[in-house]
Amino acid sequence: MEERLLVKRAKRGDVDAFAELYGKIYKKLYQFALYTLKNPEDAKDAVSEAVTDAFENIGQLRKEEAFSNWMYRIVANKCNRKMREYYDRTEELTEENAGTDNSVTWDAREESMEIRRVFFELPREDRMIVGMHVFFGYKTREIAQMMAMNENTVRSREKRAIEKMGSKLKGLR
Repeated sequence: MEERLLVKRAKRGDVDAFAELYGKIYKKLYQFALYTLKNPEDAKDAVSEAVTDAFENIGQLRKEEAFSNWMYRIVANKCNRKMREYYDRTEELTEENAGTDNSVTWDAREESMEIRRVFFELPREDRMIVGMHVFFGYKTREIAQMMAMNENTVRSREKRAIEKMGSKLKGLR
């Protein structure tokens, strides 16, 4: 069934229509969350929380054709919150994790966290554009359609976002 019709039905409270919409994009939402959070349980939690929020607030979705984009934004917000929790945690240095064997792993983890931190500093729409292209392989045309933007705008925003990330990461080294 066409996505727009399913969204209209879901907005009227049709649980089956919402479940069908969710079923079509769950895997991609989970992959996005997993890439972002690097933890399967946290990724599942983020998607689960996003779906609950989406179901409760589907009536606020203005454009039926924007359902997928709306869901990605909700998941991105949940991932942002989880990332802030990661930064707020401090890992106690113990004999087990202080050894030289862990230094390479620790450095890689720190670099990964820096990349994610810089990614999440981007404006929301820029994160969506970069994420949909880099992580999921969507083409500019597809992203433009999902986000109701001009293709040239998508290209230029992605280019500027990646350049911004690169300059911030260079400044950290």
